[in-house]
Amino acid sequence: MSLAPAEFAPETVYLNTASHGLPPARALAAVRAAQDRWAAGRGAPLVHDHLVPDLRAGFARLLDGASADEIGLGSTVSALIAPVAAALPAGAEVLVAEGEFASVTMPFLFRGDLAVRTVPLERLAAAVRPETALVAVSVVQSADGRIADTARLREVTRAAGARLLLDATQAAGWLPLRFADADYWVCASFKWLIGARSVAFFGASAEAAAELRPVGPGWYAAEDRWAELYQPVALAGTARRFDQTPDWLGVVTAAAALTLLEELGVDKIHAHNLALADRFRTGLADLGYRPPAQPSAIVTVPGAGAAAERLEAAAVVVSARGGGLRFSFHLHNSDADVDRALDALGPNR
Repeated sequence: MSLAPAEFAPETVYLNTASHGLPPARALAAVRAAQDRWAAGRGAPLVHDHLVPDLRAGFARLLDGASADEIGLGSTVSALIAPVAAALPAGAEVLVAEGEFASVTMPFLFRGDLAVRTVPLERLAAAVRPETALVAVSVVQSADGRIADTARLREVTRAAGARLLLDATQAAGWLPLRFADADYWVCASFKWLIGARSVAFFGASAEAAAELRPVGPGWYAAEDRWAELYQPVALAGTARRFDQTPDWLGVVTAAAALTLLEELGVDKIHAHNLALADRFRTGLADLGYRPPAQPSAIVTVPGAGAAAERLEAAAVVVSARGGGLRFSFHLHNSDADVDRALDALGPNR
């Protein structure tokens, strides 16, 4: 069964968290209550600003070893990467994985004066060299669920004097993470954190953050934001200086969802998701498919694109990727969902 049956009631077999997570009942209730208060004139969304410190601290707890002071809040991964891209000197080498999600690569690629080098994920650590200034990679690859060797990347970037940026968007919420494994972290909340499309996180140690300057800081990044609305004095002395003005309805949603993840625990969710993915891979092999063997909650099925219509007819929601199909398993899924998907796939034709 699912890990939280009281929180989810999808009408489909939803195996598409890698695209967008399902909201838990508590998050929907919280945002509806906030909207009702707003509509009644009893409190605009910003009255929920008191939730921001809790949300910041909650994400810090997902990065083992992080503190709330090392976490900034924004709306998109690419915008939060911007200060990292802006801080690099002209001509600096940025190393990225082949097939990396565009939000990670575009801030560097389209700055126009950086040397962006692309290599296969499996060769990323070996490709780090003395002239490499930064390695930027997703912990879990969006396209196919492959997992980067973050410990090895941390080792080689330190040895080369390079910085390491990790995007945890496809990892945080189901995969255990350590803050010390990167200099910079970014993460959108609307996938495995089952939060909101408008909420994303930035993490950096004080040492790494000291090399950066916010790009286009707004009033919310001030040291004393409410006192400095009309007379700005200073940016925050913590990672708050990278904050973007939040969408408070998104904050309400993301904060409520995060309480569920913390109640269950990432280790439990990790074991649950991998058990479902392993069951699915075993079933795929019986059908004649050959999915990649990897300990990931994302399972891609190369060459299965022709089965997309059968899955849709069976109300099994997945994503098409590169002629194949991408299935993703999270806390709302169950063994029955796996079996429904396998039944819909049918024999490999």
